[in-house]
Amino acid sequence: MLLPLVPLLRVAIPIEQSLLLIVPALAVCALVGWWAGGRFVLVLSWTALAVWILVTRLPGSPGFVAVAKGWALLVSATFGVVSIMSPRQTFFPRALSAIGLSFAVGLTLVLLAAKQPGSVERTVQMEYTRRVDAWLTDWEAVSKTNEWQQLTKDNPAMETLARESSDQLRKLPSITAQLYPAILALESLAVLALAWSLFHRVSRARIGPALAPLKEFRFNDQLVWGLVAGITAVAVPTLAAFRVAGLNLLVFFGALYALRGLGVLTWFFAPGRLMVALTIGLAIFMWPLLGVFALGIGLGDTWLDWRSRPRPTT
Repeated sequence: MLLPLVPLLRVAIPIEQSLLLIVPALAVCALVGWWAGGRFVLVLSWTALAVWILVTRLPGSPGFVAVAKGWALLVSATFGVVSIMSPRQTFFPRALSAIGLSFAVGLTLVLLAAKQPGSVERTVQMEYTRRVDAWLTDWEAVSKTNEWQQLTKDNPAMETLARESSDQLRKLPSITAQLYPAILALESLAVLALAWSLFHRVSRARIGPALAPLKEFRFNDQLVWGLVAGITAVAVPTLAAFRVAGLNLLVFFGALYALRGLGVLTWFFAPGRLMVALTIGLAIFMWPLLGVFALGIGLGDTWLDWRSRPRPTT
């Protein structure tokens, strides 16, 4: 909910309005819960709220808003279908299947509309550029204040740092637009997990087991082939046409294995909440170093299964 407010992350997070994804997902969870014997009043209330959000005019370019609303509706619907057809599955396989099916259906719709996938990328890049321009406009207003001018007069390096940051920020839309599918999939996965947990807080009906703690997070080891496919598409020169797809596979599956690595680290060092808070703090302030280390640990867990070994007591 708060990450889209960070200027740098605004050029990476696909959908700023988190409620656009959360509320339809909660409506679908309520529908699945009613199918399992839950209250119909929850279906009516969450569905009405979801319809209201989907028809409300949102900030952003019209093309991008249409894409965002279409994706919110599509991923929620596929998650509901998967949940009804596989009621015994845990959350992660359901969410992963729903996101994969959503991308397949979305790509099919784009092709049937006689459009190229590159048109979606251009729409996303235009939206990211709009966000950067809006932030830089606000920044220019701040830079003209007496307080800022006095600060840069006393610290000339601050003005240089601000100018370099602005230049780097202008370059980000062309990069993040290419990684839009992977980041959108990760955002959708996080939102579905949040909606799953919130639904089980407000309803007595159970649509599946509750989410396990971070220290128990794991998934099917066969997903390592997604990471292998990404590395192959990026590293092999003859597959240059699939380089962008490979980068998206690397970002998505790399993030999943980094999260799995954080789960291993949380399990290994201490099971308490203090360790979880410390891990999150390190992920925020030292994310490049911790991310690479957690990725290695998570990838190694595929073969070594660290959590099957006894935890040291001294």
